[in-house]
Amino acid sequence: MGSFSLFHWIVVLAAVMLLFGTKRIPQAMGDIARGMKQFRNGLREDESPEVQAAPAGRPAELPRDTVSRT
Repeated sequence: MGSFSLFHWIVVLAAVMLLFGTKRIPQAMGDIARGMKQFRNGLREDESPEVQAAPAGRPAELPRDTVSRT
């Protein structure tokens, strides 16, 4: 009861091809690859720091006509 021989793997591969067809397998692999890529992009977004809405700089100046002179 060791590992499968080459003949066993060929039979399993032929059965998979008959069940799913030759077009369905590449589509499934593409879907898996897209899912993995989206997962990695989601992880990168979580690790990136939050971007501030406005940079901290000088405070906004008031228009001259609203400044009271005493």
